[in-house]
Amino acid sequence: MIFPAIIVVLAYLIFDSIMTPVRFESELDRREEVAIQRLKDIRDLQVMFKSVNGRYTADVDSLIDLYNNGQMTVVRQIGSMDDSLAVAQKRVFRDSVKIAIKDTLFNSRTNFIADSLRYIPFSGKEPVQLEALVRIVSGVNVPLFEARMPYQLLLKGMDEQLIINLNADQEAMHRYTGLMVGSVTSPNNNAGNWE
Repeated sequence: MIFPAIIVVLAYLIFDSIMTPVRFESELDRREEVAIQRLKDIRDLQVMFKSVNGRYTADVDSLIDLYNNGQMTVVRQIGSMDDSLAVAQKRVFRDSVKIAIKDTLFNSRTNFIADSLRYIPFSGKEPVQLEALVRIVSGVNVPLFEARMPYQLLLKGMDEQLIINLNADQEAMHRYTGLMVGSVTSPNNNAGNWE
């Protein structure tokens, strides 16, 4: 009677040892998907912030304030510049309109909450690591920003050894051990390290 119980326990342990990395990968994918969307949102707001202020910001509160209270100028054209008769008759003109950023950016997403931008998802409210600076590249001042979410925080509560293994794999490939968008060390067109 003891042998069948031992066999059942061993079978469970073998099954669990196989499924642990599978469950880890599944949860990693789920958390990365949420984090990537948040980093894309930060990137979109940084680009908008730069278009308004001529630089990026290292302050998430400034991005949230821009979203909640900022405005952008939209230029609309009435008529076509290709229509020479309309141009000659001065029926073609341009008009500038101020639009609230909140009414244009992310307005198709009902689940967007600006205040959540400050936190790394699943981390227990650890802040997103955000830097911004101006670096001279080829004799030109280039504004740069970087937003980071280390795996150690993004994967909080998950299997510690598998997180260590994931970080070691990333380090072996000379990659950042987490997700990030932009770079303060070199211009990369604000690309994310998942792209």
